Amino acid sequence: MRSTVLGLSVTSVVFSGAIFGFFYAWVCSTMWGLDRADPRVAIAAMQAMNASVRNAVFFPAFFLTPAVLGLTAAAAYFSGPGAAAFWFGAAAAVYLVFGLMLTFTVNVPMNEALAATAVPDDIAAARDIWRDYSQRWQVWNQARALASGIALTFAALGVARL
Repeated sequence: MRSTVLGLSVTSVVFSGAIFGFFYAWVCSTMWGLDRADPRVAIAAMQAMNASVRNAVFFPAFFLTPAVLGLTAAAAYFSGPGAAAFWFGAAAAVYLVFGLMLTFTVNVPMNEALAATAVPDDIAAARDIWRDYSQRWQVWNQARALASGIALTFAALGVARL
């Protein structure tokens, strides 16, 4: 059982780190770069990125992280180290609510609305669309990045308690 818990723990940290890195990259590079681009280009690029992110490579880190964390919490609980189980369970809850559910309730609807928006030829109109979208989207993405960073920290604390 110990090797199973250890393997799940490592998987939990890797998945948590992958999704944290994904959200963090949007915070500190992708959106800043798009904000500096022609807003017509930014809108079209964001539409393309949002359409392409739903893929088999992204799926495990985004969708399976809370499941892996929860499974690790259960395995740790039943193998004895209660403190480790607490941290993995807390990591699962934080990411599930403030990563996965936040994405589905805020960022995805915003992305779908942007996808349905025709890129205007007029740069001023495009600037208004992009500014309204980008500012709000980034606030919520920063919340997802923070939450996934907390989940990663909690998973690391879980490993330390094994």
